[in-house]
Amino acid sequence: MTLGLEPTAQLALDTVMHRPTRGIPCKGLNVMEHRWLERLAGAEPGAYRKRPEQVYLACQRAIGVCAIDQWIPTNPLTMGSSGYEGAEQTATTGLRQIVCDGMVIDSAEAVVRHLEEKVCPDLTARVARFDHAAHVKAVVDGERAIQATLGPSILKTGYGFASFPHLRYVEYGYENYFMAYLAYPEVMGKVFAREADLCLLENQAAVEAFRTGALPPYFRLDHDMADSNGTLVDIASLDKLWFPHFTRCIQPLARAGIRLLWHCDGNLMKMVPRLIEAGVNGFQGFQYEDGMDYEAICGMRSRDGETLSIIAGVSVTTTLPLGKPEDVKDQLAFLVKHGPPVGLFLGASSSIAPGVPWDNLKTLVDGLAHYREHGRG
Repeated sequence: MTLGLEPTAQLALDTVMHRPTRGIPCKGLNVMEHRWLERLAGAEPGAYRKRPEQVYLACQRAIGVCAIDQWIPTNPLTMGSSGYEGAEQTATTGLRQIVCDGMVIDSAEAVVRHLEEKVCPDLTARVARFDHAAHVKAVVDGERAIQATLGPSILKTGYGFASFPHLRYVEYGYENYFMAYLAYPEVMGKVFAREADLCLLENQAAVEAFRTGALPPYFRLDHDMADSNGTLVDIASLDKLWFPHFTRCIQPLARAGIRLLWHCDGNLMKMVPRLIEAGVNGFQGFQYEDGMDYEAICGMRSRDGETLSIIAGVSVTTTLPLGKPEDVKDQLAFLVKHGPPVGLFLGASSSIAPGVPWDNLKTLVDGLAHYREHGRG
């Protein structure tokens, strides 16, 4: 799959493999303000809504993006010039009545009833009928299709096809779910265990997909488990209820040498050493303003003693929307100076929402080009 790569994608692959490189590659930028996306792509105003995938890809290529994990070309369609416009309300964004499988979820007890009567039986059934070969084929076909779309200048890296147990606040809403988590820990442990049984099968298939599809051995794990104050639930409860099952189900990937990067939202510092011990060997995102210690993390080692893989980004919550071009330059320089000697990508800390001044965005794009060409020199 990785044969015939152009220099930008080859730079990304060398970085994935922790080979010394002259330049520092950049990961995809999810620019969500349409006029900036179109301007970067060299497209006319209004072109993105008419040809979203084409314009989005043209934007990535114009930026000089070297690698993309999550391919979401239609994601900015949810945005207008002032942010989300007309988005459907969900359990975590103000939905008045939450209903799952015909059950009204309005309490911790309703969450538990749905977990025991619907979720656990469904997970058990999915384990019983899991088709290893079909999962392998679906992963390889999906990754190859996206790589064909991206072309030889952008490397597709892994996202979405390996799995682990999640906190289910998205389905039930924050209040309902976390009250249930607090009041019924034995039920939560049982659900995490059942989910990990399925995830283990999916991850074993993912390992075969990496091998047979010659996919880059690099995968981003994505689940928000913290806010600016720390983990969404007490870290001691995660140690007891969640980490054993998370660790168990990612072992096939870790043992196969897949570089596993954890997406950082909020202040995850208490989770970082535990994630590394479980087999995670890289991080992406970083909300520095919430207490994520970039320098300390970049100085850590994997459980095998290797340098961590890092996708470092200029802050989309402070520097890009609120700073000046000089602040963008300074933060890029900081990320490069204190980043690991190998395995470093640059980009933005998350999606770039509407409201970022053009001069700041242009400074970021120019800075990425500079470090891609000159590296630390």
